[in-house]
Amino acid sequence: MNEKGKVNQITEGVIWKQLLLFFFPIVFGTFFQQIYNTADTIVVGRFVGKQALAAVGGSASQIANLIVGFFVGLSSGAAVVISQFYGAKDKKGLSKALHTAFAFSLAAGVILTIVGIFFARPALLLMKTPADVVDDSAIYLQIYFGGIIFNLIYNMGASILRAVGDSKRPLYVLIVTCILNIVLDLFFVVAFHMGIVGVAVATVTSQVVSALIVTGMLLKTREIYALKISRIRFDKRMLLSVLCIGIPAGLESVMYNISNIVIQVFVNNLGTDTVAAWGTLGKIDAIFWMVINAFAISITTFVGQNFGAGKYHRMRKSVRVCMIMSMISSAVMILLMYGGAPWIYRLFTTDSAVITHGVHMSRFLLPSYFVYVIIGILSGALRGTGKVLVPMILTCGGVCSLRILWLFTAGQMYPGINTIMLSYPVSWSITAVLFIVYYFMKFPGKKEKVE
Repeated sequence: MNEKGKVNQITEGVIWKQLLLFFFPIVFGTFFQQIYNTADTIVVGRFVGKQALAAVGGSASQIANLIVGFFVGLSSGAAVVISQFYGAKDKKGLSKALHTAFAFSLAAGVILTIVGIFFARPALLLMKTPADVVDDSAIYLQIYFGGIIFNLIYNMGASILRAVGDSKRPLYVLIVTCILNIVLDLFFVVAFHMGIVGVAVATVTSQVVSALIVTGMLLKTREIYALKISRIRFDKRMLLSVLCIGIPAGLESVMYNISNIVIQVFVNNLGTDTVAAWGTLGKIDAIFWMVINAFAISITTFVGQNFGAGKYHRMRKSVRVCMIMSMISSAVMILLMYGGAPWIYRLFTTDSAVITHGVHMSRFLLPSYFVYVIIGILSGALRGTGKVLVPMILTCGGVCSLRILWLFTAGQMYPGINTIMLSYPVSWSITAVLFIVYYFMKFPGKKEKVE
């Protein structure tokens, strides 16, 4: 902690130990977040049918990810600013940043609720969603957006807690709400046969609970990052600081999701079986992404706090350690997911065509996942120093734009799922090279401030 007489382990402790201590609650939290999301898919796939599976896991999922991903990117801006103030022991600056971040969450939640409810169906039709799943997808999205303000509050609150080095309590919240979501899914869908509506209501109810718990934690703490309801307002300087870092990160997430939406459009043309398999793959390989993103969040916080403390040599060493741990973790996951693909898909569906498509997709893409590790860790490290504009340009240009260009060129000349999937390793490889060059040119690390 930053109080007198206490040691901030992120800026003082053994790097690999502290990275793991910080990482594990995040990855377990993300794991429960994924179970939270995957429970919807499993329940509708098993108890409603493959059309419902495609409705929850297809276009609707891409649209929800687009909106929430943008806000999570914005909240990462608040996390970086707060972590730097926390590392520098600036109580006044931290308080202003925190309360501005909460005000932003509330305002964004109201706007997104209105926009999401009214534009859900037009967005689904624009994506050429199969006709037999459009109605269910629209219902799911409208209910989801009806409660999105609670999702935003939770994500901002969790980002604040992680920014000050507390990755455990967000985990506890996710465990509670994950269990609640599964129970409600079974209650509404299996017991009361509410179908898509039941899954959506279960999700929103769980998000309400998670938002209330995290907000309560910040209200009750006696640390310097305490939340006061009366102080929730916009501070112009802090809002600009948060947005300067958060908007590029949010746009980066938007571009990722736009490219995924374009991919979804191409996949939608291949039929319901392929749509269901592709949507399910998104749930399965999320296990990989949650681990890499947990490492990325960890390194952002480590770099941010050490940057605030002026410990540049420690920042670079942290990146090296994090990269090694990420690569080792990736190797283990890829091997397990490659070998277990048939059994994993059977958890989601008993449809043989969907399983066959899905296993092929998994085994085609998994070997290239190593390349993304480089992008994730270096992007997270650079974000911790406040360098977000160039990484955003590299990501948007190298990953997103190139992927879309690939789809409209190679995808048109050689239509099919293999050509669609090949856009991932091609775009990752080019972007990874660009990130490595930029990191060695611009990342601080030649000197360390003397305390």
